[in-house]
Amino acid sequence: MRLRISHTTTFKYDAPVSEAFMEMRLTPLNAGGQRCESFRLTIDPHGEVRGYSDRFGNRVRHFDTLAPHETLVVSARSEVTTPQGFSDPERELSMLDAYDYLQPTAYVPLSDAVRDFARPFAVAGEPHATSTALMGAVHRALSYVPGSTNVKTTAEEALAEARGVCQDFTHLMIGACRSLGLPARYVSGYVFAPRRGDAAASHAWVDVFVAGRGWVSLDPTHDSLQNDHYVRLAMGRDYADVPPTRGVYKGAGKETMTVDVRVEAV
Repeated sequence: MRLRISHTTTFKYDAPVSEAFMEMRLTPLNAGGQRCESFRLTIDPHGEVRGYSDRFGNRVRHFDTLAPHETLVVSARSEVTTPQGFSDPERELSMLDAYDYLQPTAYVPLSDAVRDFARPFAVAGEPHATSTALMGAVHRALSYVPGSTNVKTTAEEALAEARGVCQDFTHLMIGACRSLGLPARYVSGYVFAPRRGDAAASHAWVDVFVAGRGWVSLDPTHDSLQNDHYVRLAMGRDYADVPPTRGVYKGAGKETMTVDVRVEAV
């Protein structure tokens, strides 16, 4: 499928700020059968944009705006060709990846509560069956309630509240997988949902590494495999590695942020 994505983030300040530095992970990946056909980033007020690839293979762009301003608009436009299903040739993990994707993190503490939640769904000798069982378990354990959690909520907190948004479903599934010895990583991106029109929001799901098979991409929020409606932006250990925008500014003004995301078929 070919999809066109518009992602606009607007920052407003109640007093002028003199400088803003920001890094962005908004470029669709060329990975897993997905191909980024075009990408354009605009900044208003203008800032020179530079880029690098991070530890996880994500394309990061960053800029520094020196002009005083009260509004900053970051607009990303892209077209992407998506595969019917995610595929990845990696059959063995490096020692560093195996370590990173099994360790607890701030968002994914391997607490007794998370371990106890995961344990009944372990299928002996069947890591793929275990990962799909965990996907269904997380889908049933949490109710999708927008606004019920915040960007700092951990997997353990979401489990205790039994509700959350896609970030919480993803963190809980990552924790459940890691507690059973399955390497798992956070994936950020978008989902094309034509029944909701072209308005959309950023989404998150999980890659689980199955020895001998490679990465399997699972969405516990929707209890489904990644298909051609999904667009991958970035991967990491948890949300802290993949935020679409992150930055600092110089000034006394208080910041408010709004995000508008639209995904449509081409």
